[in-house]
Amino acid sequence: MASAASSLTGAGGNERFNQEAAAWDSNPFVHQMSEEAWKAIQQNVPSLQLDKVAKEVDVLEIGCGTGLLSFMVAPKVREVVAVDAAQGMIDVLKTKIEKSEVKNIVPVAVLLEDPEDPALPPADEKAKSGPRRKYDLITSHLVLHHIPDLTPVLKTMLGCLKPGGMVALTDFEDFGPEAKRFHPESKMGGVERHGINAKWIADLMQEIGFVDVDVKAAWNHDKRVERWKGEFTPGQPIGADQGEKMNFTYVLCMGRRPQ
Repeated sequence: MASAASSLTGAGGNERFNQEAAAWDSNPFVHQMSEEAWKAIQQNVPSLQLDKVAKEVDVLEIGCGTGLLSFMVAPKVREVVAVDAAQGMIDVLKTKIEKSEVKNIVPVAVLLEDPEDPALPPADEKAKSGPRRKYDLITSHLVLHHIPDLTPVLKTMLGCLKPGGMVALTDFEDFGPEAKRFHPESKMGGVERHGINAKWIADLMQEIGFVDVDVKAAWNHDKRVERWKGEFTPGQPIGADQGEKMNFTYVLCMGRRPQ
């Protein structure tokens, strides 16, 4: 299992996620991990801890996949702009929105590399051009390990935030060579790193310009992994006699744009 959101690395990774988009939501793992991510984000983002809806809060989700996390966030905020580089994932999300009562999710198919990308909603809702909207919160879930160079994407995130806005990014932790087992051999395409090293990303975020950086373990989860390379058959359910359970830690990476 690769991630709960699509790769942002380009055509090669997106081809795989486009192919998997239609069946993505049928996998219990992606639902469970999205729910855990949402719990961690809620517990650590003050504006989301209120019982009432934070009507002034705008959220950008980068690597939204089919919108599992977006649909959890949306009822608590004014709007979620859900971005993914895989058109197939966005097409599934659009269909889900059409069938849902949740209408404050804006799906955007784009490889986001510029805070002023014209594909993003404008700051002035009456204008089609001009500066792009800035956000109170940016999320991404199981996306960072797919991105070859995190410096540009973190700079883009910083540029998409309002002054004082924050990021809350979740991914599995790089705890050493065994972290590679998170993905079966058939899902290694588009995987750029085997998890996120907490100290490394905290240092990188501070270097880029985030303040109040806090990277910490947020939850643990047992995942069935291959006992040997290629044990799992691509496109087939994992048999009861296949693989073994392995515990993974997931980190929450937080930081703010200076006021």
